[in-house]
Formats: sequence, C-alpha cells, structure tokens
Amino acid sequence: MGRQWGPSLRVAEQAGCVVSASRAGQPDAGSWSCSGVILSRSPGLVLCHGGIFTPFLRTGSAALTQTGAAFLPGDSCSDDLRLHVQWGPTAASPAGRADQELPGLCTPQCASLGLEPGAPSRARARPLQPPRPAQLLLLLSCPAFRSHFARLFGAEAADQWHFVSSAPDDAVSEEEEEDQLRALGWFALLRVQRGAAAEERRGPAVTVAPLGAVAKGAPLLACGSPFGAFCPDIFLNTLSRGVLSNAAGPLLLTDARCLPGTEGGGVFAARPAGALVALVAAPLCWKAREWVGLTLLCAAAPLLQVARSALSRLHPDSTSLSALLPPEVGAPRGLSLRDLGSSWAAAAVLVECGAVWGSGVAVAPRLVVTCRHVAPRETARVLVHSATPRNVAIWGRVVFATQETSPYDIAVVSLEEELNGVPVPVPAEHFHEGIVASNTRDNNTGATYPHLNFSIPITVLQPALKQYSQTGDLCGLRELDHTTEPVRVVWRLQRPLPEAPRSKL
Repeated sequence: MGRQWGPSLRVAEQAGCVVSASRAGQPDAGSWSCSGVILSRSPGLVLCHGGIFTPFLRTGSAALTQTGAAFLPGDSCSDDLRLHVQWGPTAASPAGRADQELPGLCTPQCASLGLEPGAPSRARARPLQPPRPAQLLLLLSCPAFRSHFARLFGAEAADQWHFVSSAPDDAVSEEEEEDQLRALGWFALLRVQRGAAAEERRGPAVTVAPLGAVAKGAPLLACGSPFGAFCPDIFLNTLSRGVLSNAAGPLLLTDARCLPGTEGGGVFAARPAGALVALVAAPLCWKAREWVGLTLLCAAAPLLQVARSALSRLHPDSTSLSALLPPEVGAPRGLSLRDLGSSWAAAAVLVECGAVWGSGVAVAPRLVVTCRHVAPRETARVLVHSATPRNVAIWGRVVFATQETSPYDIAVVSLEEELNGVPVPVPAEHFHEGIVASNTRDNNTGATYPHLNFSIPITVLQPALKQYSQTGDLCGLRELDHTTEPVRVVWRLQRPLPEAPRSKL
C-alpha cells in the first residue's frame, strides 16, 4: 500500500479484532458480532460497536436514547451475556513469524463456503489466536455525534435515509431496525480476560488523533472484519483505503469501502503515523432507496474522553484502566476549508431540482455548472446550497442544458444572488478532471459499472462559459450538442456497426 502506510498498516492489522456476544447456555439463541480495536494489551482493553448489545439491555434499546446519556454501566446488560474477543497473530508471536506459504487454519464455517480446510491461503496463512472471554465495562457514546446525526439525518428527512446493515427491501422487522438506529453512535469498552503475560505485551501501541487533527481530504485506512465473526480466517482485519470526505464535529464521512460487520472497526491516519482517527459507526447508508458509497464514522478522541470520565465514576478502584487508554498524539487543527489552501472543495455546491439532487461547481459568483440529469430542463428553477462560508440557499434557473443525445451531460445554472464568500476556482489550461458526470453504463447489456466514471475536462467548457459570462451568448454552449462520432462511441461503450445487418434468408 505504499511506504506512507507501512507503520499505519501494522498498527491497524494488529489492533483489529472481532467481538462476539451470545447468551449463556442458549446455543440456539444465536450470536451477534462486530469489529473492534485493541486499545491496550496489558490488560486487554477493547473498544467495539455497541449495536450487538441491544438484545441484552435490561430496559431495552430505549435506554440508549435517554436525554444526555453519554454512558451506561456494564450491568445495564443481562447476566447471561457472554463476550469473546478474537484477533490475529501478533508480529512477535511464533505464529506471526510463520512462513506465509504455510497452510492456513480454516474454521468449519469456511467449509460451508466451499473452501477446503487446510488449503493454502495467502489471505490468511497464519493461525488466529483463540477467542478470549471478555467483560463489558461500559457502553458509551459521544453526545455531539448524536446531536449532529439527529440534525443532519433526522426530522423530515428521516424516511429518506436507511442506516441498518441491510437493503431497504430486506425482511427486517421494525423493532430490529429501530434498535439498530438507536444504537448508531454507541460503542462498548471491554476488558479481555488475562492470558500469558508475554503475549499481552506484544503488538504496537495505539495512539489517538485529536479531534480535527486530520484535514478534510487526508488519506485514511479502515480496518474491519466484514460479516463479523463469520469465517475470520478470510475476513478478519480487511483493509480499505479512502479519504476523510467530510466532517461535522465528531461525525465524519469517508469513501473507504466498508461492509456489514465492520461496525466498530478502526480508521487510522497516515499522519500522525498509525493514529486512530475514528471508529466505523455505519458501514452502509441508503438515501431514497439508492446506496450511497460513504461510511459514517465517529471520531475516537471524544469517545475515549467519555470513557475516561465514566471509568473514574463507575469504577473508582480501576483508575489505572483510564491511564491505560491510548493518548492523543498531534496538535488539533480546524477543518476549515480555507486552511487547506485550495478552493476546489469550497466551490462545490448542492443542486436541487424538484425531487432530484446532485452536486455542482460554482464557476462564477452567480454561475453554477452541474449535470443535465440533475437539472434537465431549461428555464427550470433550482435551489443551490453552499456550506461555505455559511449554510446558504439561493434560487436560480437553468439557462442551458445539453440535449439527451449529447454525450456531454452538462447544465448551467444562473443564480438570482451571488454566492458571497465562495472562492471561485481557477480553470485549468490543460486537461484535468472538472465534473463526475455519471456511472459508466453499457447500453447493449444495461449493466452499470459503479466505480468507473466519465469526467468532462473543464478545458472543454471554459471557452463557452467565458463567452456566456461576458455576453450572455449561449452559442458556445449549444456546440456541446454537436460532437464528433468518436466522443459518442466512447460515451456509449460501443462501436457502431460498419453496415446494417443483412438477413441470410
């Protein structure tokens, strides 16, 4: 993954673990699992997602929505709760030094996937540590995360968002969905049963990045176990890279790809090297029945601040545990877009045209460029939202939209007021990527390729936009409706037949 990720990768893999919850003496009652982060090995302290504990809460999931509740004691869960933590081999252990070509140890669950136990596997060639019993110390959350989440995703928009680990059409009861939603933003601090002292001392120490220490756009490394405790030989500590896409206080977004079961997994930064930035709060989210490829995170620093306060109140005799929580490393900084020294992010706006919404770019104080499929009708009124320097909404109208037959999926919006304070980007003189137009679609088969996108160079649009800004003349933009055949061929992902097919009859 590159030299910059070397230290972070080692910390992430050796701090990752899987936490399983079940009922004592009830093997048929099922089990729940999620990902977690090993904060300390001597004694073993683990932070994981709180969603797996909702079936065990004595007073039900409603306890998680109490006004101002930042933590709950471990005895809030029933006595039949049994916890186990499993992690991979540490670098210093004999298993960690094993040859990676040796056969891996596969669980019976892998056999159900059609994988041969004992078959060579480069993905997980080293034996895992056996599951270790653990004790729930407390459930905790970040009140600021919950308030930001309620403001951004609640109220009237609540029915448009879906944050459970299943698709909107899956058979999930309303009670289960409500429990998962209430647990979103809750995590759990566990103490793992002591093992061999030599083993506990192995593994790199985890440090925590202060809130705001990682800038928007900075690279991140997510480490979680898809599907939780299912087949850890294959899925334990799966890595995914992305960036910090956006932030609202401790509520963070990343485009790192995460799957169900990675809830509670750690997200680490390249700088400070290996610092824990956040934990995965929701690996999947749906908007209006459309999957949104972003992962919702909760910053780690405020969670550990709550943990330190709660431990001192709930476990006065365990003050030493607070001292073993990882320290914050690095100076906090603001997430202001102006601090980034570039205007590309600040110029991005949200465009709403009726029930359709999408992104746009402010190319002038009163001019926004977006995609035709967002604002397809000329003269249509649209609402443009800008987050910088403050949340504003300005009405505008579509002055130009390419025809459906044009490969250039472009619309131009003229605003009724200026976007004061929004820095206007300087267009590139040579080819660079300007607007993400759409997912790539094969018109022959109807298949969509979601991670391959067409982009329109700003160099194609700049002369026409300049002409319109200075004279109000749309002629340059109208030329976008008349393109050469090679451009059309690439857009359609198919070549025209050399001649009309002839019947053999």
